Amino acid sequence: MRISTRGRYSLRMMIDLAQHYNEGFIALKDISERQKISKKYLEQIIPFLNRNNLLLTNRGHMGGYQLARHPMEITVREILESAEGSLMPVSCMDTTPNSCERCDECLTLPIYKGLSKVINEYLEGITLQNIIDDPRVVSEYYI
Repeated sequence: MRISTRGRYSLRMMIDLAQHYNEGFIALKDISERQKISKKYLEQIIPFLNRNNLLLTNRGHMGGYQLARHPMEITVREILESAEGSLMPVSCMDTTPNSCERCDECLTLPIYKGLSKVINEYLEGITLQNIIDDPRVVSEYYI
């Protein structure tokens, strides 16, 4: 599994908003400048984050974006799934039930299911608040 630029930039944008959570709506140009991501690219990311209700939007003079929930309530899994669409390691796991004609006899499917479980548990265990409190803590994961 490889996280795309959209996924990486979505996470950076959400971390930036978490760092400025108590400052109200944040202008996209400010996020762009701090994160060194083009404003145009951030504009393309926003619909993906909005589809899972992760952002609040305010238009106009004092407009901008802010997190829809407290940073402790938003996980990295939610953000990456919004941006990437799926975090499944193989495409046959994207549908429920599995539509692959070989899924009942596939000897590799249990491996990919285990990998998916580990990935999802790890990413679900990290909130935006965890990242801004101590980014080193999030690397401590044991199976």
